[in-house]
Amino acid sequence: MFKTFSRSWQLFKASLAVLRQDKELMIFPLISAAGLIVVTILFLIPLGASGLLTTISSGAEPTTAQTILGLVITFLFYWITYIVIIFSQTALVGATMIRLNGGDPTVRDGFKIASERLGKIVGYASIAATVGMILNAIQNSARSSDNLVVSIVGQLFAGALNMAWNLITFLVVPVLVVENVGPIEAIKRSGAYLKKTWGENLIGTGGMGLISGLFMFLAFLVIGALTMLLGNIMGGVGVIIGLVLMFGVLGTIGLFFSALGGIFQAALYKYATEGTTEMFERELIAGAFVTK
Repeated sequence: MFKTFSRSWQLFKASLAVLRQDKELMIFPLISAAGLIVVTILFLIPLGASGLLTTISSGAEPTTAQTILGLVITFLFYWITYIVIIFSQTALVGATMIRLNGGDPTVRDGFKIASERLGKIVGYASIAATVGMILNAIQNSARSSDNLVVSIVGQLFAGALNMAWNLITFLVVPVLVVENVGPIEAIKRSGAYLKKTWGENLIGTGGMGLISGLFMFLAFLVIGALTMLLGNIMGGVGVIIGLVLMFGVLGTIGLFFSALGGIFQAALYKYATEGTTEMFERELIAGAFVTK
């Protein structure tokens, strides 16, 4: 267990080192976030035109046609958002792999790698969207059950399935980047690598989740207090300034840890395939404090 924590720490430090050397990697999650906003807006238009949103907000029962249309639009929304997310992750991991292999990546390099694998990304997004909808349906069905036991057990079951799926597919993107195989084969190989890295996977992703949550909470408290102070001094203008500042800081923290998570995926893949973290300590961590 101690060795697992030690390796997780080395992988985490390697991820920080890469992000310190290549701060432009944060562009990939930024583009992903912008793309998701655009996709969400575009999909709200047909939902609104169908009358489904109005029906649901009024508490009425949707018609059969509205239900079918809603399911189709929801799946397409899942599918396209997964394509946007996975494409950006592939670009991020691709650029990171160049750095981990001793190169000096650019944003263009990352997008070139992702573009060359677009067909495989679309295929994997189709699988991920289908699984996501099924898991979401199970969870919603359990949540709406009148039986408390069934509701609790169902939600726990759906949560366990979701965690298992996330663990099994955690290294799919690095596999797509490096091994350039199809989506199904990438899932199989990611699952195989999980046998060797599940401890580092859980500790690393869980640790980053806790740290990012702590940063978000502290930022919320500090900027929230500042917003109240500005509101007392400047009135509505001060509140607006505080809210804009909060949005910017929380967004920056989110982008930072999103980029860090993608880099961690690449580092974990390197460990899974090469079986050592020594190259991170020697080549990355020691050079993290050298001006680029």
